[in-house]
Amino acid sequence: DRLRAHVGQARELLAMDDAVGRRLDFLCQEFNREANTLCSKSGDVAMTRAGLALKAVIDQLREQVQNVE
Repeated sequence: DRLRAHVGQARELLAMDDAVGRRLDFLCQEFNREANTLCSKSGDVAMTRAGLALKAVIDQLREQVQNVE
């Protein structure tokens, strides 16, 4: 599953000593796409709410990532 792969890649980047800010920002875009897909394809209200909550967390992460070199 793509979301799991993105999470794994983010963990690998965070463990690196290199400059990873731009790559993490790109991953945040991918996370956001996955959350959008979840919301648009879900027929369940609870799943849509979870997707919206996920989008809020992704926005917070993206703000933090923009401060990382």
